[in-house]
Amino acid sequence: MTRRDPAAFAEFVAARSAALHRSAYLMVGERHLAQDLLQEALTKTYVAWPRLRDPAKAEAYTRRVITTTAISWYRRKSWQERPSDTIPEASHAGHGEDLVRRQWVWDALQALPPRQRAAIVLRYYEDLTEAQTADALGCAVGTVKSQVHAGLATLRKTLDSHGGEHLALLPRDLTVVNP
Repeated sequence: MTRRDPAAFAEFVAARSAALHRSAYLMVGERHLAQDLLQEALTKTYVAWPRLRDPAKAEAYTRRVITTTAISWYRRKSWQERPSDTIPEASHAGHGEDLVRRQWVWDALQALPPRQRAAIVLRYYEDLTEAQTADALGCAVGTVKSQVHAGLATLRKTLDSHGGEHLALLPRDLTVVNP
């Protein structure tokens, strides 16, 4: 077993935490939860650091921890409904129709089951290959294909039910969602 190298881990966190936070945010849809998710993933990565054969693959390991942890959070009953201090508005004054359309896509993405959302985020937002996505999800490439297909079909159906004008946003515009 190799020794834990705090300096190497700190360097990894400094270099990759923003990108990992973005992934976590897209998985859970809330900044504070994304911060919690990233913190938990980094803690697990730090514990596993001596066991990592190749520290260059630490990001892939951490991304997989983020994905599996987010999915397990969604399986808990208490996760399903959360109170909010704000009432959602139908439109955002001054930001135009583009912002409203993106909000429809965001809401539709957040309504997907966790594994489908994770597969779509990893494939289209993080621009991972099917093999890298399968590795992050801990499943076969065929499962990634079916999860992405089912997720995109659900997104298209949801957006089509609102008039269809938002369909042009899929899947390219999933990469434009800003945390």
